[in-house]
Amino acid sequence: MAQVKGPMLEFKETYHDFGDIKQGEVVEYKFEFTNTGDSTLLLRKVFSTCGCTIPTWPKEGIASGKSDYIVVKYNSEGKMGLQNKIITLFSNATNVPEDVPSRLSIRVNVVPK
Repeated sequence: MAQVKGPMLEFKETYHDFGDIKQGEVVEYKFEFTNTGDSTLLLRKVFSTCGCTIPTWPKEGIASGKSDYIVVKYNSEGKMGLQNKIITLFSNATNVPEDVPSRLSIRVNVVPK
C-alpha cells in the first residue's frame, strides 16, 4: 500500500458543547489541529453560515508535525434555545478530498438572562 504524501489535517476533536449560557454572553473554544503530513498545511478558507459564529485561524502555513488552533467565538445576543453551528474549512490536506470540506461543530443552549 502506497503511503499518502503531502500535508495532513488531524483535529484533536471536531465537536464542542458549551452547555447552558445566558443570552447575550460571548463564548469561545479552540479546536486544536496538527499537520501530521510531510509538507506545509494551508487553511485556505474557514467560515460559518451565521454572523453569530466567528472563526479565526492561522493564515500562515503550518509545518509538518506542528499544531495550531481554529478559535470559534459564538455571540448569543438575540438567540434563544438550543443552537447548533457548523464551521466549514477548506485546506490543502491530502487526507481530505479537495471538494469535500472539513467541518467543526459547536452546540450551545441559550437561556434567558
